[in-house]
Amino acid sequence: QVQLVESGGGLVQPGGSLTLSCAASGSISSIYTIDWYRQALGQQRTWVAGILSASNTRYSDSVKGRFTISRDNAKSTVYLQMNNLKPEDTAVYYCKASYRTGLGYWGQGTQVTVSS
Repeated sequence: QVQLVESGGGLVQPGGSLTLSCAASGSISSIYTIDWYRQALGQQRTWVAGILSASNTRYSDSVKGRFTISRDNAKSTVYLQMNNLKPEDTAVYYCKASYRTGLGYWGQGTQVTVSS
C-alpha cells in the first residue's frame, strides 16, 4: 500500500505559475507510474499528465507545453510545474500511483484556483 499527499495548490492569477507536489510513502519501490488528474466543480475527473521515468512523460493536449511533470526518487516525490495558468485550469488536482497489476492509490487532492 502507498500513501500520497498532494500540496502546493492555491490561488493564482491568469498567466501565473504553481508547482504541485505529490509525496509518496509506503510500498513505493514497485510503483509503475504516477499520474496527475484534475476535477473541476461539477465535472468528471480527467487525466492531466503521467510519468514512468524521467524520459517517459505524457501530457494531455490541454496542458502540453504549459505543464511539466517530474520526479525526485530520493524524495519519493512527483512534481507538476504549471505555467501560464488559465481560468479553465481551476480544479482539484489529484495524484495517483499505479502498480503494473493495475492497482492504484489516490491522494486527497489539492485545490488550484486561477482567477483575477
